[in-house]
Amino acid sequence: MRAAWAILAGLALGGGLAWWLGRDAFPGHSPEVRQRAERAAAAQAEDALRPLYRWRDDAGNLQLTDVPPKGRPFERIAREPEPGIRVESGP
Repeated sequence: MRAAWAILAGLALGGGLAWWLGRDAFPGHSPEVRQRAERAAAAQAEDALRPLYRWRDDAGNLQLTDVPPKGRPFERIAREPEPGIRVESGP
């Protein structure tokens, strides 16, 4: 008899959890509000992946900026590493 109650309690708990995870998180929000939120999240993700630029100033100091310098050589640095394993050998 105890096993039957444990099974029923497990089913009830599982059903409640499935309902909780499957419900609409923002039921009163219109599609326009959701679209604005998605655009804002996409813009924020794009800002997080913007490259950096490495260059040297007139005094020879190394500079790292988010805007490339004008009239100077620079190296573009990705903030996210390339996928995969990269092996470099020494001299």
